[in-house]
Amino acid sequence: MIGFNQPLPEIITFEIRHRKYKDLSCPSKYTDTMDKSGKKDLYEAPDYYLIDDLLSEEHKLIRSAARDWVKKELSPVIEDYAQKAEFPKHLIKGLGEIGAFGPTIPLEYGGAGLDYIAYGILMQELERGDSGIRSTASVQGSLVMYPIYTYGSEEQRRKYLPRLATGEMMGCFGLTEPDHGSNPGGMVTNIKDKGDHYLLNGAKMWISNAPFADIAVVWAKDEAGKIRGLIVERGMEGFTTPETHNKWSLRASATGELVFDQVKVPKENIFPEISGLKGPLGCLNQARYGIAWGALGAAMDCYDTALRYAKERVQFGKPIGAFQLQQKKLAEMITEITKGQLLVWRLGVLKTENRATAEQISMAKRNSVEVALDVARNARQMLGGMGITGEFSVMRHMMNLESVVTYEGTQDIHLLITGMDVTGLNAFK
Repeated sequence: MIGFNQPLPEIITFEIRHRKYKDLSCPSKYTDTMDKSGKKDLYEAPDYYLIDDLLSEEHKLIRSAARDWVKKELSPVIEDYAQKAEFPKHLIKGLGEIGAFGPTIPLEYGGAGLDYIAYGILMQELERGDSGIRSTASVQGSLVMYPIYTYGSEEQRRKYLPRLATGEMMGCFGLTEPDHGSNPGGMVTNIKDKGDHYLLNGAKMWISNAPFADIAVVWAKDEAGKIRGLIVERGMEGFTTPETHNKWSLRASATGELVFDQVKVPKENIFPEISGLKGPLGCLNQARYGIAWGALGAAMDCYDTALRYAKERVQFGKPIGAFQLQQKKLAEMITEITKGQLLVWRLGVLKTENRATAEQISMAKRNSVEVALDVARNARQMLGGMGITGEFSVMRHMMNLESVVTYEGTQDIHLLITGMDVTGLNAFK
């Protein structure tokens, strides 16, 4: 793993500049890219406390490439796909090319070997575009590639990780069940040892990427009641992935169920060295870290939209940004965004140094999503009636964040995690 603010080794710099990012590193290369309505993506990221000074040149290169990709490939199509409630599958290859899938995974397994600041930056840029697209990348990197790399056998790493890194293969993560969300230890999905294979039965719900995933990292209880991780491949008899429809949130993300009916899973597909909740919770920590950065990206996009609108929209003879109440909203937005940026930057330093705790990650996830929701709602009000249309991104962000605030731990759960950490008293039981 590369240390924060340390120069990237020559081989990795070469990979970033020539394999992953090619010549996408020119800032604002796609500023004039338009969506179908002819609207330009004019996004400019707020940096009130000059946090860019804390980033390395490699971090800025990675951010520039991701931002340009979002402007060129995502912004022109995302509103249309959200309106249709359809996932833009054609973007998968591009996500792989910019290193959004498993960026911290070592080069030898197809990853980019980057640090956690770089990972956070990538998630922030993607969620600036859309939470659903960031979710796709988060699931692939944090919930599929991370457990295979961390808990899997060498054979599993070699078999799956390189193809997952490019997007040639897509994965999903099966933990949540219809009756067990915030209490994953109560799961009923189970495996039984049948000699040369395991027999898997049960169901998982609210699974991002499920409808098109090639593999699923699934957590189930064995006959001793211990939670084990295993890799289930599409095509195994009895394994189905019905899609979840009628969502008002994450409409451009594919969500579904995982249903296991007497599925025969080869024993070589079991993670060999991990049992208990430590495995899935370790994955959730990875995903929550990415969300902490990502949700701020949505907040930054909403703020940027509201600020530009406030300068252009004239009422009572002057721009609405000249009125005190609108300035109050903008001032509060940029203050909370700046506090959040500093929080996730420091968390990124600790994460790269392998010193970040699960509780610190939990705090950042909760704070970032809360900030993003508040910013989105205030931005929506500032835009008036236009704020509910697809002409602007604000309402889409606002609806998406209603899912982000729930998955990977609700606000209440994260508050209790922090409360238990500071008091030493368990409020969960």
